[in-house]
Amino acid sequence: MTNSVIELVELGFPWTGLDPFIFTVHHVDKYPAGADDLGPVDTLAGRNIGSDFSYKDGWSMYHGSRVPGFPQHPHRGFETVTVVRSGYVDHSDSLGATARYGGGDTQWLTTGSGVMHAEMFPLLKEDAGNPLELFQIWLNLPPESKMVPAHFAILWSEEIPTIAAGSGVSVDVIAGQIDDVRAPQPPPDSWASRQDSELGIWLVRLDPGAEYSLPTASAGVNRMLHYFDGDAATIDGQLFQPDTGARLDPTAVTRLVNGTRPSEFLLLQGKPIGAPVFQMGPFVMNTPEELQQAISDFRRTQFGGWPWPSPSHVHDRSEGRFAIHADGTVERRDMQAVGAE
Repeated sequence: MTNSVIELVELGFPWTGLDPFIFTVHHVDKYPAGADDLGPVDTLAGRNIGSDFSYKDGWSMYHGSRVPGFPQHPHRGFETVTVVRSGYVDHSDSLGATARYGGGDTQWLTTGSGVMHAEMFPLLKEDAGNPLELFQIWLNLPPESKMVPAHFAILWSEEIPTIAAGSGVSVDVIAGQIDDVRAPQPPPDSWASRQDSELGIWLVRLDPGAEYSLPTASAGVNRMLHYFDGDAATIDGQLFQPDTGARLDPTAVTRLVNGTRPSEFLLLQGKPIGAPVFQMGPFVMNTPEELQQAISDFRRTQFGGWPWPSPSHVHDRSEGRFAIHADGTVERRDMQAVGAE
């Protein structure tokens, strides 16, 4: 059997990325029922409000004071790809765009020359728990795209293709393509929008005992498979345990054989950008001088300011899944995931 595994790595918080990915954060929070203000009904006593990453009682407030999440903060020079598997996120930004998305939706934000945004986690159910699970993936921009205009997009779950890739195997194609199945179009200035980047974001699910062979990619593509939920599997015949990432040879077939309970994997791949990476908090640039300029520009312009009434803006509980884009375009979707979780 061919061995495609270059190395196995422990998945920490966040998960270390391979170029063009910077890192990935996997949030899993078992939030309680929601109060009238969409924050938790449970007490917040004992939490470091404003910076609560404790997972006390199975959940965190992060930087939220009443509603958990991440109130207004700046970014420049990269993209955030937020894949929400359960629960909901209320997005607002300095472009004037806003949304509520979740239940399989993905938000894709090109931060480019600069944007302020908030990502809050409203607890919509009053009489039951509000579990949240999401990935936030930081995807780098090439040097020529670092200062493009910021761009907000939503990939609705109904538009993200799912492939039945074998008995007991399904794959969500969030970015890239598998055979002739293509993901929704990414933002225009994304590295993912270049066909030759071979960028892929796939969620792979295996039933107990199921087997799947990943399709190959070109030499030079960076490929990492993250095992984030399950019991045990094998990868090219060797033990593959949860909370482990496998860096793979893209030119060799990778064969997964699942164990006795369902397993899920996140695959991230792409040709490396190959440019220097200098990061300072929410800014990702190519030189120290560009980082200093980002800080200076933010202090001077606030990247367009904040048009919302609160730094942690959330929508009314009655709102469904929707997006209002910076140009005023409105999209609405059913709230089918509420009550189904």
